[in-house]
Amino acid sequence: MRSPNRLIGVAALAVTALAILTAPASAHDPNSPEGKAEAAAFERDLEPAWRQDPVTGLALVPCTNGMAGQFPCRNVDLLAHLPLNTIGGGNGNSMWGWTDSTTGREYVIFGRSNGAAFVDVTTPTSPRYLGNLPSHNGTSSSWRDIKVYRNHAFIGADNISSHGMQVFDLTRLRNVTTPQTFTANARYTGFGNSHTLSVNEATGFIYAVGSNTCSGGVHMVNVQNPLQPRNAGCVSNDGYVHENQCVVYQGPDTTYRGREICFNYNEDTLTIVDVTTKTAPRQLSRTSYTNARYTHQGWLTADHARLVMDDELDSNPRTLIWNVSDLDRPVHTGTYNPTFGAAIDHNQYIVGNRVYQANYRAGLRILDASGIASNRLSEIGFFDIYPANNNNGFNGAWNVYPFFRSGTIAISGIEQGLVLVRATV
Repeated sequence: MRSPNRLIGVAALAVTALAILTAPASAHDPNSPEGKAEAAAFERDLEPAWRQDPVTGLALVPCTNGMAGQFPCRNVDLLAHLPLNTIGGGNGNSMWGWTDSTTGREYVIFGRSNGAAFVDVTTPTSPRYLGNLPSHNGTSSSWRDIKVYRNHAFIGADNISSHGMQVFDLTRLRNVTTPQTFTANARYTGFGNSHTLSVNEATGFIYAVGSNTCSGGVHMVNVQNPLQPRNAGCVSNDGYVHENQCVVYQGPDTTYRGREICFNYNEDTLTIVDVTTKTAPRQLSRTSYTNARYTHQGWLTADHARLVMDDELDSNPRTLIWNVSDLDRPVHTGTYNPTFGAAIDHNQYIVGNRVYQANYRAGLRILDASGIASNRLSEIGFFDIYPANNNNGFNGAWNVYPFFRSGTIAISGIEQGLVLVRATV
C-alpha cells in the first residue's frame, strides 16, 4: 500500500532538498495501516525481560544434539549470555559493534528501552559490562538504533520527539574498570525522533530515517567531525523510509560507479537514490514486488550486484533476492523460504558468502549465499534465543552483529539481553 506520506513527499520535490519537512513521531509511518498494525502488534507481544543468572566464565557451551544449554541450535556454540538486569535493565532492541583500532578490543553497544549499554566482548566467554548511557532526559523507547564512525557511537530513538542523536566517544571505554553511568559528548538536534540510522564509513555521513523531518525520509548528517554533526540535506520525495544502506557504489552499473548510493526500504518498495550531491539527491528507481506488505531492511553483497531484503509483515517469512546490476531497473529475481515456521524476519547482513539474519522468535539464522547469483540460499546454522516457539510474534532476536574479526557474533534479545555465539561452520 502506498503511504499518504509519499504523496506529501512527491509534492516536496519542488522545494529545496535542504528543507526540513515535519511528520509525526512514530515507530513506523503513522499514516500507514501497515505501520499502525505492526506497532500495535509489537506492543501487544512485549513480555517481561528474562532475569535468570548470566552464563559467563565458561569456555563455551557447545551445540550438542541440537541444544546449547536451553537454546536450540545447529552449528553455533554459545559463548556467553548477559540478561538485561546485568546490563542496565529495560527491554532490548537494536545494537552495533566497535573494534578499537588502537587496542584491538571488541565492544558491543546494546540498545535498550532506557538507554545504551557498553559491553567489552574481547573475551567473549567473559564479557564485561562497562556502563550505561541513559536515554536523553531519561526518556524511554522500544526503538533505539546505533551506528559507529571514527570511534564514536551515534544513537537515535523513536517515539521520543526531543531525543535527537546522541554522540559518544567510545575511546572513553578504554580505561573503565567498574560500570559507570555515562553522559553524551554531543547531541545532534536537527531531528527529534528517528527510527533507524545507517552510516557510510567511506564518506562520513549518518543517514537517519523515519524521523519527524524530511517527510520521514532520509535525513543526512555530516559526521566527518563526529562531535560537530551538521545537517547535510533531505531525501523526501518518496516519503517514509524504514531502513536503508548507503555505499560508495562499486557494482556492475558503470553509470553510477564511484557515486554514493542509498538503497532505501520504503514500506512497499526498494527505492534507490543517488545522494552524491547532498543538496540535490536524485531518485534512480522505485520498485515494488509481489505481495508487498512492509518492506523492512536489506543488505548488499560485497560486489554490489545483488541484495537480500525482508518484508516484516508477510504472512510467511521470506528473503527476497534482488539483482541490482542496473540501478535504474532493479529486479526481484528469487525468494528464499525458510522452514523454521512463521517467525518474523527482521534484520540481516552479509559477510563474505554468508547472510546473518535476526528472525525474532526463530533467532539467529545463518545462510550460505555462495549461490545467490543463481537465486540460491540455504541455511547452514542457527541459534534460537526464544526457545518457546517459532511463531509469528515480536519477541526474541531483534538484531545480530556478525562483523567482529574474532568471529564472535552478537545477538540482541528483546527479553533475553545480549547473547554471544560463534559459528562452527
